[in-house]
Amino acid sequence: MSIPKPNEGRLSPKFYILEQGAEPLDVWSVSLHGSEIEFKLGEGRFVGTVSTDGASLTGTWWISRQVKIPLDFQRATKDTAWTVDSSAHTSQLVTVDKGVQLEVLDWGGTGRQLIFLAGLGNTAHVFDGFAPKFTGAYHVYGITRRGYGASSAPHPEHDNYSADRLGDDVLAVIDALKLDHPVLAGHSIAGEELSSIGSRHPEKVAGLIYLDAGWPFAYVSNAKKHPQPLEYWLATLDRSSDPADRIEFAIDRGEESYTTIRCPVLAIYAFPHPHDTVNDKKAELKQIDAFQSGIPGAQVVKLPNATHYLFLSNQADVVREMNSFMAKLPL
Repeated sequence: MSIPKPNEGRLSPKFYILEQGAEPLDVWSVSLHGSEIEFKLGEGRFVGTVSTDGASLTGTWWISRQVKIPLDFQRATKDTAWTVDSSAHTSQLVTVDKGVQLEVLDWGGTGRQLIFLAGLGNTAHVFDGFAPKFTGAYHVYGITRRGYGASSAPHPEHDNYSADRLGDDVLAVIDALKLDHPVLAGHSIAGEELSSIGSRHPEKVAGLIYLDAGWPFAYVSNAKKHPQPLEYWLATLDRSSDPADRIEFAIDRGEESYTTIRCPVLAIYAFPHPHDTVNDKKAELKQIDAFQSGIPGAQVVKLPNATHYLFLSNQADVVREMNSFMAKLPL
């Protein structure tokens, strides 16, 4: 965990999962009263005490109201400090809309361009350890969508976080950097950006790779629309809710119903998960089968017991399948 010096009297800690590289998770709330500290992260909560020398936190991590484990933090030293971003890449901001710029990472390489798109809540840095696996044969980029990381975060209103708007952002980056029919690889919610482009502008890309991303936000057999506009749903949120929550909510309510994808497709699913119920497995398999049968020529791969971050948990498998798929694409 990284706790920078207070900004205008407020603590802004970041929580890192080492297996996910340089991608931090925002701590939702933090309070410090004397030597007592409490912070919340997702459904979890940490309550502890800062040592008198400020070198450690000793406390309890509450996984739920009933389940808890002891958890201690030690201040990093020169020898134990973890380098947050050691990936070899350059970074630039690309204008995609009025007042909106996106962070674009460039890991280098030569050959056809490959662009990684992150899942909800992540930035392109989630691929810092994975993207370099492809620089020997491809020129590899990553895009952080609007609302996250170093990218602009316009206020969520109207359709400025809709699936098609996010897809248009990716197309704007492709045009701005003068990329020639790149392959797009998207994780999780990025499947909607892939499908937006694959259904509306398939001529812009060489192929689409869904990394546990071919779920209903990316493909449905029968189109459905949200019955109310975004403004209605935003009004249901507490006015004091975190801006990041409102952006995530806007993206969720901005989903489209994509039924036709007209370019080469590889979909890699983490399936089955070891803790899924029978009903979970049936629903997931139904979606996987619908994706495969509804998209002509789609190549579908199922990786048993992989995590949702399958490009981290099953890296060798994903690299193999991606390379095999991209090698067959026409130049």
